[in-house]
Amino acid sequence: MAAPPARARADYDYLIKLLLIGDSGVGKSCLLLRFSDGSFTTSFITTIGIDFKIRTIELDGKRIKLQIWDTAGQERFRTITTAYYRGAMGILLVYDVTDESSFNNIRNWIRNIEQHASDNVNKILAVPTSKGQALADEYGIKFFETSAKTNLNVEEVFFSIARDIKQRLADMDSRAEPTTIKINQPGQAGGAGEAAQKSACCGS
Repeated sequence: MAAPPARARADYDYLIKLLLIGDSGVGKSCLLLRFSDGSFTTSFITTIGIDFKIRTIELDGKRIKLQIWDTAGQERFRTITTAYYRGAMGILLVYDVTDESSFNNIRNWIRNIEQHASDNVNKILAVPTSKGQALADEYGIKFFETSAKTNLNVEEVFFSIARDIKQRLADMDSRAEPTTIKINQPGQAGGAGEAAQKSACCGS
């Protein structure tokens, strides 16, 4: 029995790994639960180490599988969570509008990204307004005010970073294509020329 074509085996066009970071208790898990399961809970359970959810979305006619890692914000888990920075393609920085220190600590989280994540990682700042926008502008990253409770901009923030990463991956693919075309071109284009070369080589 013939193996199914590769496209039929894969249920997505792109796999995108995202990371949620920020202080403990700012609502990272609530944001993820709202996005992945469409639900919200007020019962607060601290993430131990790292957790993840998967959701597949449709973007510009492509199926994007989002693998979203939810990190513990507590200092004692920092060594575990920094190991996940390297593989992340996008990072969502989260703070709590009612907690000034969680906002101030965003700079520390950005330093962590600079130390541990790859250079081309996409970053986005999720949650509230004027101060957050100014900080996002300073670092040149997008800003979204979100609420897991009211479902404000939850879909939008994940879709936005996924779209940016998909575009970056597509751009990388298109830049790589000319090399692929050059390698395959003799076989595709000049079958007769190739046969002549072979006969000249093998017939002498």
